[in-house]
Amino acid sequence: MHVKKSLFVLLLAVGMLSSCSISKSAMKDRKTIDGYWILNSVSYTGAQGTFKSQLFNDASSDCFEGSSWYFRNNNSTGSYVLSNSPNCGPEERFIRWSILERDGFNSQIQFKFVDDKYKDISGGQGYRLDIASLSETHMRLESKVSVEGTPVTVVYEFIKND
Repeated sequence: MHVKKSLFVLLLAVGMLSSCSISKSAMKDRKTIDGYWILNSVSYTGAQGTFKSQLFNDASSDCFEGSSWYFRNNNSTGSYVLSNSPNCGPEERFIRWSILERDGFNSQIQFKFVDDKYKDISGGQGYRLDIASLSETHMRLESKVSVEGTPVTVVYEFIKND
């Protein structure tokens, strides 16, 4: 009986560890994203016209172009600072981020706002962006939105700044 109990506890521990582990693909993405990035451009595809938008309930897309982002892999934290423009606000915004894998779809980066002590300030709400492409020097994120019933994709083009 003692051997069965020990075997059960061992299997239970292995099961718990594997359920909390991150896949090799997500780990690779996390390591690639780790570091400093510049959001080089924000563009829109899927509809014609000029768009004025507020991204992440924070600021206009103009403020995000040229913004500096930092992703820390080892504790899933980071931050961004908007471009240096009078209408954008210079304060650093802190985030907690992770990679979400989805069967049959692109992985996503998800983040929520936290304070400088990394406590949630967003009421549990956050943002998910599809990882359209990712390399050591370039990251393209996309989010699908609807503008007056028309599907539009917001495209975020990042370049590595290490």
